[in-house]
Amino acid sequence: MDRNCLELTNEDLKEIFKEREKNSHKGTYGYVGIIGGCMEYTGAVKLANMSSTALRAGCGVIRVIVPQSIETSIAPYLLEQTIYPIENDEEQKMKFNKEEIDKALDKLKAVAIGMGWGKGRDNEKILEYILQTKEIPCVIDADGLNTLSQMNFNILKETKCKVILTPHLKEFERISKIPMEEIKKDSIEIAKSFAKKYQVILLLKGSTTIVSDGITTYLVKRGCPGMATAGSGDVLSGVLVGMLGYHEADAKIVAAGSYLAGMAGELAQEKYTDISMKASDTIEMIPEAIKKIRNLKEY
Repeated sequence: MDRNCLELTNEDLKEIFKEREKNSHKGTYGYVGIIGGCMEYTGAVKLANMSSTALRAGCGVIRVIVPQSIETSIAPYLLEQTIYPIENDEEQKMKFNKEEIDKALDKLKAVAIGMGWGKGRDNEKILEYILQTKEIPCVIDADGLNTLSQMNFNILKETKCKVILTPHLKEFERISKIPMEEIKKDSIEIAKSFAKKYQVILLLKGSTTIVSDGITTYLVKRGCPGMATAGSGDVLSGVLVGMLGYHEADAKIVAAGSYLAGMAGELAQEKYTDISMKASDTIEMIPEAIKKIRNLKEY
C-alpha cells in the first residue's frame, strides 16, 4: 500500500479522543452550526438527531440554523441545542440575507450545511457567500452537495473555508461528472485526484470509506449493514462538525470522525440487530465507541 494511504486503528485515535482537562468549559470545545431544513422536507427529528450527534461527538454548543417556516416544528425536539431562524421566502425556503447569515454564523468554529435543505432558489447564494467570506471548516452534505453540483467548482479553489465534502458514490458521480462505474474501478486515486484538484477534504462513503486531502489518504473500514438506514449520513456529518468544534480540520480528523461513527454503528447493530437498528441508535452508542478507543480495545 502507498505510504500516503493509511488505515486507521484505535491506537491512531486515542490522542484525538483523550480525556479533557478539568479546567475547561463549553467554549473550550467550540460553537458549531448546522444549516438545513425546509417546509417541504422539515426533517425536524433528523436535524435534532444530527445536532445531538454533534454534542455527543464533543462540541461545546450546537446552533441549529433553519428557515423561520420550520422553527416551531423543530423547536420541541431541541433540548441542549440552540436554534437560530433565518428569514424564508414565499416558498418557505431559506432566504439569502447577508446580515442574518453573519449573525447565525457568528463565533462558530465550524458549520455543516445541506441536510433537508431542499431546492431553495437562494441556496446557491447562501453557499457561495459562506464559502467566499467565512474562514471556518464547512462540511457539505446532502442538499448542500446538490447545490454545489450546480455551481462553478472553481469557487472551491478560492474559498476561505476549509471544505469537507461527504458524498456517497451517486453524489460523487454528480459532483465529479465521472461515471459511477469508472469511480468504482479506481476509487482511491480518483478521490485523491479530486481532493487535490479542488483543494478539499473528500470523504467518499462506502464499505471502505476513503478520506483524502489530495496528499494523504485514509481508509476507514468501519460500519455495518445496519447503518443502511435513513439518517446515517446525517449522523456522520453531525460527528464531523462536532469534532471540528475542538480540532483543526484535516484529513486525519475527518477520517477519525468516520471511524467513530462506524464503530458506534457496529455497536448499535450488536445491540439492536442489522434489521432493527436505526440511525439514532448509532448516536446512542457513540460514548461506548469512545470508551473502546480510549482503552485501545480493538473491536
